[in-house]
Amino acid sequence: MSHVIGLKCRECGAEYPAIIQNTCYECFGPLEVNYDWDYIRDHISKEKIASGPKSIWRYKDLLPLESEKRIDLGAGFNTLHHAQRLGAALGLDELYILDESVNPTNSFKDRVTSVAISKAIEFDVKAVGCASTGNLAAAVGAHAAKAGLPAYIFIPATIELGKIVQMLVYGPNVIAVEGTYDDANRLASEVADSHPDWAFVNINIRPYYTEGSKTLAYETAEQLNWETPDHVVVPMASGALLCAISRGYKELERVGLVESADVKLSGSQPLNCSPISCAVQKDSEVVPVRNYETVAHSLAIGNPADGYYAKQAILSSGGYAASPTDAEIIEAIHLLARTEGIFTEPAGGTTVAGLKKLVESGHIQHDERVVVYVTGNGLKAQDTLLKSLQRPPVIKPMLSEFEQLTAPKLEIHKHEAVPLAHAHIAQ
Repeated sequence: MSHVIGLKCRECGAEYPAIIQNTCYECFGPLEVNYDWDYIRDHISKEKIASGPKSIWRYKDLLPLESEKRIDLGAGFNTLHHAQRLGAALGLDELYILDESVNPTNSFKDRVTSVAISKAIEFDVKAVGCASTGNLAAAVGAHAAKAGLPAYIFIPATIELGKIVQMLVYGPNVIAVEGTYDDANRLASEVADSHPDWAFVNINIRPYYTEGSKTLAYETAEQLNWETPDHVVVPMASGALLCAISRGYKELERVGLVESADVKLSGSQPLNCSPISCAVQKDSEVVPVRNYETVAHSLAIGNPADGYYAKQAILSSGGYAASPTDAEIIEAIHLLARTEGIFTEPAGGTTVAGLKKLVESGHIQHDERVVVYVTGNGLKAQDTLLKSLQRPPVIKPMLSEFEQLTAPKLEIHKHEAVPLAHAHIAQ
């Protein structure tokens, strides 16, 4: 007997077998995996999870794979850092960071890709693919290489060079599309429709793909000794990550692994591309953004597929949404690095900048237990971040030159204490 019943429409409840399909034929609503929760409850335990692999597959009883043919590069089981210095800088008593920059291809997309490509193998597909702003492309390239499958990846032509280099090294077929992510996604959808034996992870097998993200909630709870945080802050692009994390906490309660899933969910999007955040702030419909430019390329989705559901999840939980500027995003990257030693890309900067704004606006209280999800590595965006840094000074290998260089700074630090939240990079 399997723990997976099939697929179910999120809108009308119509049920389908577990096949390659992402849209309901009755109402065109999105499909999600339909589990046998009684079966799962009888077969899952904290002890069983603890004895499992040190990756997302320790939670296999809550994931949609029905065979043991997994493509596991080791995504997940990442450290939940107690961010005391960043918490002090922002006025929070108990702040944690789940750092996804240490996954195999350095972003949380390894979680969703491991699940999606493992499921694609169950379907015996001939190729895999995706539309991506960079992080998913690298994850699909790596996991497809491990699986021995050809991959077709569609990207906007304007994404960071570092991300393009990373995806190319795995050997997939990368197609750069003139225009935005939404343009690349439309073309990828047409290709997926014309090749029914190909699995595009975030398109025609999207119901299985999004299940990988909910393991962030599982890991958070497990590392908090099977307790849930009061408040989480999540970066938003399509909105799928926030929805999956919300679902993950509720599922833990459903199978008895935590007592309560009462978690406030807040999101953050860059101001120049913030359709979900704007909808939350105005309590209005999610209006697609047509023209946008932001340093947070991996969050730049103007027409978010799960925007409506993300907005509902935020408001129903008692959370809120922030929309920091590009300048605030870059400053947050530096703040995180110099307080906690974590180097994140602009998506993570968006989350930390959003956290700061939510604390300042009173939407997050100082005594709440808060978890922030940092989703990607700063090495992916070096060309963007270089503009905010200065090259180091060059001196001759002489002690006198070193003393001359540092004397003014030592004098400043002797007489002035620099507040942590406003400290600047040493020039």
